[in-house]
Amino acid sequence: MKLPRWALLLALCATAWPAENELEKSMLVQLLAVHRVYVDHLTGGETAAQIRDIVISSLQGAKLFVLTENQDRADTILRGAAEDLVFTDTFSSSEGVSGSMSLGVNKSGSYGKRGGGNSLGGSVGDNESTHIAERKHEAVATVRLTNKDGDVIWATTQESLGGKFHGASADVADKISRQLADDFERAKRMKPAP
Repeated sequence: MKLPRWALLLALCATAWPAENELEKSMLVQLLAVHRVYVDHLTGGETAAQIRDIVISSLQGAKLFVLTENQDRADTILRGAAEDLVFTDTFSSSEGVSGSMSLGVNKSGSYGKRGGGNSLGGSVGDNESTHIAERKHEAVATVRLTNKDGDVIWATTQESLGGKFHGASADVADKISRQLADDFERAKRMKPAP
């Protein structure tokens, strides 16, 4: 009996899925072995150093790991790139209405009499334009945790235009910490019971 192509494809996907899931599981479970983290200098523009400091503060507040300034003592290294860009968001619009009216009457007579003429005209117009320029920040950070062998065990990319109570850089740092904490909790649930 020959199976249809869709059934073969479904069977192939079903066998490939556990392998991918197992890889993710093994990478996440490695997070549980991390005790000390060194946050490397982030590449990017001038703001990368400031974002690094904010990320360190945010990770310290998450209380997941001991953060160290000594790279040799760290189990893993947080590396990546970050940028806080300043740009101007502009909006311009223009609306206008105009109207015009004209009426003319001309009478002319015969037998040498001259005729008269009447004319009436009018014009109305209104124009409104708006120009708004707002200065904004957009922060982006891509970071990864690498183990002593250089293998990436965790990575994330976060971006923000700023939160309700945070600037863009602080919001990105908080998102990184929250993502790491969430993945750490997922790793705890995945770890097999002893």
